[in-house]
Amino acid sequence: MDAKEYLAKTSKELDAPVRRYIKDELPSDLIAAARQYPYAGGKRMRPAMAVAAAGAVGGDKSKAVPLAVAVEYIHNFTLVHDDFMDGDEKRRGMTAIHIAYNVPTAILAGDALFAKAFQIIADLDIPAERMRLVLQYVSQAVWDLARGQQMDVNNEGRIVTEEEYIETIRLKTSVLFAAAAAGGAIAGGADDATVKALHSYAMALGLGFQIYDDYLGVAGDPSKTGKSVGNDIRKGKCTVMVTHAVNSIKDPKVLAELKSILGDQKASEEQVFRVRRILEDAGSIAYGRKLAEKKVKEAISFLDVLPPSEEKDFMVALARYAIDREV
Repeated sequence: MDAKEYLAKTSKELDAPVRRYIKDELPSDLIAAARQYPYAGGKRMRPAMAVAAAGAVGGDKSKAVPLAVAVEYIHNFTLVHDDFMDGDEKRRGMTAIHIAYNVPTAILAGDALFAKAFQIIADLDIPAERMRLVLQYVSQAVWDLARGQQMDVNNEGRIVTEEEYIETIRLKTSVLFAAAAAGGAIAGGADDATVKALHSYAMALGLGFQIYDDYLGVAGDPSKTGKSVGNDIRKGKCTVMVTHAVNSIKDPKVLAELKSILGDQKASEEQVFRVRRILEDAGSIAYGRKLAEKKVKEAISFLDVLPPSEEKDFMVALARYAIDREV
C-alpha cells in the first residue's frame, strides 16, 4: 500500500464535497477568503483518516464524508489564524489570507470555517446518541488545539521539558487526527472499544509525525524538504532534540554555546551548522528519530483490533509514511 497514492486518490474524491458547503453569499470577500485554503487541496490527511476509519471498521465510507469535510474545515480554520499569529506570508504557494485580504477578514474567515464545520457535522447520517459522541470528540479536539497553540506561544524563547514538548504537540497536532479517526469509526458503526483504539492510534501517529517533522527541520535535506535547516534553530524552536541535548551535554561551555545560538534570528550558517553538530554529538538527532519511530510502532499496534482491509492497510502505511518521508 502506497500511502501517498491513497491520499492523492482520497483527496481528489473529497474535492467536490469540500467545495459543496460554502455557497455563493455576501459579502463576497469573506466567502473567497474562507474558500482559499480548503479549496487549494493538499494531502488532506485528516479527512482521509475519517473516511478510512469508517471503512476499516466495516462501515459505509460515504457516511463519514461530512465529518471528513468538517475536519478539513477545522484544520484550515486553524491555519488561517496560525498564519496571522506566526506572521507567515505564504501558505501552499499562495499569499496568506491575512495578507491577501486583511487581518479582520482573515479572523472572520477562520471563524466562518469553524462554524461551518459544526453545521456540516449535523449532516451525519448516524443515530443521535452516536452524533453526540462525535461532537464530544470534535469539540474536545478544538478546545485542545487552542490550549496547544497557547502552550506553543508560551514556550517561545525558553527551554521546555520533554514532557511539556510532547504535551504541546499532542494538543497542537494529534488531537484533530484522533478526532477524525474516532469520528470516522463512529460513523462506520464501530463499538466503543474500537473507537477508542483508533483514537489512540491517531494520537500516537500525530506525535510520531510531528516529532519526525521536527527531525527533518534539523537533519533533513533542504532541497527536498523545502525548509532551511536554520529555520527552527533561528526561531529557537524547542524540539525533543533540544530538550534531549540540554539534559545530555555535560560540558557547560558547549551547553552555553547551544543556548546562545538557539533563537538568534541573525545566526550565521556556520552557527546553524554548529548547533546541528552539537545535537549530533549529543545523540539528540538520533534520539528524535528513534522517538518518532517508537510512537509510530505504538500507533500501528492499536490497529490490531481491525480485520484485514484496504483501509487498515492504508492506516498502517500512513503511520510508516510519517517517518519514511523526506518532506
